[in-house]
Amino acid sequence: MNSLHKSTSSQVIAGTLQKPSAKRRHMGLALASFLLMGTGIFLSQQAHAQNYPTRPVKIIVPFATGGPADNYARFMAQRLQDSLGQTFVVDNKPGAGSVIGTDLAAKAAPDGYTLLLMSNTQTVNETLIPNKPYGLMKDFVGVAPINYSDLVLVVNPTKGLNTLADVIRVAKAQPGKLNYASSGPGTPYHMAGELFKSMAKIDMVHVPYKGSSGARTDVLGGQVDMMFDAVTTMTEQVKAGKVKAVGATGKVRSDVLPDVPTLNEAGVPGYEATIWLGIMAPKGTPKAVVDKLNEAVSKISSQTDIKQQWAKQGAAPLVMNPVAFDKYLQDDIAKWAGVIKSANIKLD
Repeated sequence: MNSLHKSTSSQVIAGTLQKPSAKRRHMGLALASFLLMGTGIFLSQQAHAQNYPTRPVKIIVPFATGGPADNYARFMAQRLQDSLGQTFVVDNKPGAGSVIGTDLAAKAAPDGYTLLLMSNTQTVNETLIPNKPYGLMKDFVGVAPINYSDLVLVVNPTKGLNTLADVIRVAKAQPGKLNYASSGPGTPYHMAGELFKSMAKIDMVHVPYKGSSGARTDVLGGQVDMMFDAVTTMTEQVKAGKVKAVGATGKVRSDVLPDVPTLNEAGVPGYEATIWLGIMAPKGTPKAVVDKLNEAVSKISSQTDIKQQWAKQGAAPLVMNPVAFDKYLQDDIAKWAGVIKSANIKLD
């Protein structure tokens, strides 16, 4: 009898231990609900990406019309439209060294229907303009890079500056006499000039414009002495003799301007600067949409005919997945932070 009682008691105790408590049951239900919710969100995003885009997509270009960013944004918009079967509209919102347009994109709904055409201007601005209303890596996600190209330092031919040595000589003899134009603070044209000043130990006056077209026009007209400009937009003016090219900014000479020495060759050892372009989207844009856009942009940039077309302009494709592009952006921010701090570059 005692043995039977003990056995029954053990079974009751064991049963009690194995039965889940109310708290554990609630936790289990909550976990199951969370997993179902996550699965639902994932499936919803996948369905969204499969159908995306179902209406026009806007690409905000925070630069003025006529420059490399605008030109390649329009090129890519047309190709994406052909690839994805929906209208891609370019919306130029220049101003404040790209801050105005970039902020508009940061505040847009993260649904894949507003994208940002960006360049190393934005990675520079992370250090140069610390009090922006957005943070690049906080408020955006990288979609895909597009391409990159060298810059070229061009001088108005009436200025009597035929070589880089002439520019350096006059700038050292008469500090502040020479001036150079740019498309605005923080842009690759501005930073190329500041890097040149720092490395050559010279003083020139920075003349910022709201876009590269205005800067380019005034250099051609002689109102400003010189500017760093993308080879993709200035090569024709060089070949036509409207400006004098005194130095290219790449590690090696540009294929489209093979007779122009690099700044490294011509008197500024170690100098290098480029302009690159890419696409970002507001943080929170579904990963499946980002991946679909990355795949579409990468396919466009990898096409043989496009690579050949860009090569004739002096540009080369950049192809990366979103993870690699994110690292590229982080590295570029760190690179320019070092340059800005070591050279003590500040906004005018």
